Amino acid sequence: MVEGNLAQTQAVLNVLVVKKMEKDSLIVFQDKKIRRTWYNEEWHFSVVDVVAVLTDSPTPRQYWGKVKDREFIDLKLSPIWVQLKLPAADGKFYGTDCANTENMFRIIQSIPSKKAEPFKQWLAKVGYERIQEIENPEIAQDRVKEYYQLKGYPKDWIEKRLRGIAIRQDLTEEWKSRGVKEKTDFAILTNEISKATFGKTITEYKQFKGLNRQNQNLRDHMNDWELILTMVGEKATTDITIAKDAKGIKKCKDCAKEGGDVAKNTRKELEQKVGKSLISKENYLKLIKKRKLKNG
Repeated sequence: MVEGNLAQTQAVLNVLVVKKMEKDSLIVFQDKKIRRTWYNEEWHFSVVDVVAVLTDSPTPRQYWGKVKDREFIDLKLSPIWVQLKLPAADGKFYGTDCANTENMFRIIQSIPSKKAEPFKQWLAKVGYERIQEIENPEIAQDRVKEYYQLKGYPKDWIEKRLRGIAIRQDLTEEWKSRGVKEKTDFAILTNEISKATFGKTITEYKQFKGLNRQNQNLRDHMNDWELILTMVGEKATTDITIAKDAKGIKKCKDCAKEGGDVAKNTRKELEQKVGKSLISKENYLKLIKKRKLKNG
């Protein structure tokens, strides 16, 4: 039971930093938006966005370019920023200079601004929130619940979603311990489970539900039974993988297919008894709209 709780809290921590969650990829300081992304186990913030906040410059990119030349490049110092892809106004992702909290403090020192001190205090608080979550996972879990509640998800759905995150975490950890390392391999194995369970790959399922944006998480648009069947498929895959001591992408793929088949058989049997498909075209927006109409 303790191991299960630990897996769940670890999974909850992971979900807080998933880039697909718009709540996490964008934060606000004094009505100014600052993009951030999770990289190397810590937050990295867009330098240009921070410059825009501190200087109110109409051309923050050019301003940052001059700061780089003056404070770092001319002195032949090693760059304290990295290029990471962040979403732009056109919805596409572009390489952007980013820095972690510590290095952002160093950059701020190079920018004369009355806003520097309150901004540094705010930035430190933003970074510390993550530390709080690691030290006390219940804070992280509460924040995830609050995130879904604010978006209008019902309590029973949220509980299933969190449980699904824990099961998914157990599965991915098992895959990692058996030699599956590449993101593409994780996608292949996940598609294998989904294809067996629902007859659709993740991309096909998203298209089926009318989800067009790349950052939309399919599971956030599943109904109760779709979430439950996803859990069945992934839990079955975990147990089958352990039982067969499968190692490497090929054998894990076979186990993923078998795990998905377990969920598929469950789905088929129930569909026969209830006389309708458990697979729905409805996405989150449609589900919330329907609940609002139902509740008057």
